[in-house]
Amino acid sequence: MSSLFSLIIMLFLLSFYSTPIYATSSSEEESPPLTGPPSNCITFDSEERIITITCKTSNLSQIDTQLKNPDVLRKDGIADKGWILNAGLTVAQNATLYINSTDTSWLKIVGDGETAYPIHVSGSLKIDSVKITSWDLTTNNYTLSPDSHRNGEDVHIGTPRPYIIVDPEATGTTDIINSEIAYLGYESGYGGGLTGLRYEGGHGSIVRGNNIHDLYFAFYSKGVGGMVLENNHIHNNIHYGLDPHTGTHDMIIRKNVVHDNGSIGIICSLDCYNITVENNTVYNNTKMGIMLSRNMYDSFVRNNTVSHEDRGIVISESHNNEVNDNIVSTSGSGIDLDEDSSENMVHDNVIKDIADPAAALDIEDGAETENTLYSNILINSSNGQRISLDQVVGVEDEDDDDDSGNSN
Repeated sequence: MSSLFSLIIMLFLLSFYSTPIYATSSSEEESPPLTGPPSNCITFDSEERIITITCKTSNLSQIDTQLKNPDVLRKDGIADKGWILNAGLTVAQNATLYINSTDTSWLKIVGDGETAYPIHVSGSLKIDSVKITSWDLTTNNYTLSPDSHRNGEDVHIGTPRPYIIVDPEATGTTDIINSEIAYLGYESGYGGGLTGLRYEGGHGSIVRGNNIHDLYFAFYSKGVGGMVLENNHIHNNIHYGLDPHTGTHDMIIRKNVVHDNGSIGIICSLDCYNITVENNTVYNNTKMGIMLSRNMYDSFVRNNTVSHEDRGIVISESHNNEVNDNIVSTSGSGIDLDEDSSENMVHDNVIKDIADPAAALDIEDGAETENTLYSNILINSSNGQRISLDQVVGVEDEDDDDDSGNSN
């Protein structure tokens, strides 16, 4: 009997100590679930052709599994991990949609030239290592909008294309990392808001390491704070390259290559503040390289390389900014400062190969007394001649001799 009792005790102890014990954590890192989300958190409005996502987390595979409607979302069949989306998509507040390389390589959003399906973000969107474009099923190619343009007050409504917009009340960030975003957005009129990649919310979002091209506006923001735009290739967009606007603040625009856009490369306009524009390479845009416009203030433009522009860097109706250590070359003008700008510091900039030396530092009458300018240099690369621009440049400015002949 005692032997039986001892055996029972031994079995109990063995069972107890062989059971694994897991530590618990008060916070768990959020990631897409391995199992599908509840069926009622992905819905489709067939009349409006809008998918609405209210799931805590979801991805395209889970949307496809829930909807089972290939007319709305289906595998591409050509691109590995490719999808064709024939509807708009809304990410509701407190929901998160992942479009990443786990199940996606290329998302093609149908654009037939008449309907512009949006990705409308009121929650969070995480785009990583994928390609997102419009797609015309009749031509089996990207949807184009060459008739989208605005020239001054002349606005021509263009061919509609899909677009991405982040809602002012968005509850999370829209982060776009290491992806290609192309052939989205069109001219829908002033205030239309269908320009391509548009942030009216999503404070703290990151746009990093992307190839963004052939949009209408590559980037537009309104009233957003804390964003970082860095290491992106911004090119061949129909109108602006990077256009933070209307109260955008506390933004870093860093190490981007911005070229061949249909208007200004980088422009911050209308009450933008605490913007840092640094270490960007900007060239061959249609109008200007970098512009500070309409009460941009308390901001920095530094260490940028600007070339082959009609006007290199322009400060217009803006105040208390610092523009320093930039290189502007082979452009119609170097740095322009208008009479309605004040308390700006413009210093240690190098201007190269400007045909008219008077345009190297183009200061409107009166602006020189309202702003601080020093240690700006004009260099003629062909002969190494250096001209000091400490005073407003005129035809008869004195040379600052460089005995070495170097043009640093």
